[in-house]
Amino acid sequence: MPLLFKDTTYVSETTQFIRDLLDKNPEIAQGQIEGRALLWDKQVDRDFQKQAEAVKVKTKPYAYQPD
Repeated sequence: MPLLFKDTTYVSETTQFIRDLLDKNPEIAQGQIEGRALLWDKQVDRDFQKQAEAVKVKTKPYAYQPD
């Protein structure tokens, strides 16, 4: 069976650019970690989430349909 990708030493221009950028600016990696922590790594208060779901007002399927 022939190999589809024989040249395993190939590196695309985009990959080269990103590697060079990270080599020249190592603080970028730390900034990415801090940004992720800021936006995604949060503690979820499960009790508050349950309370919020319990008091949610149900909406009608079609808001403009009169009763």
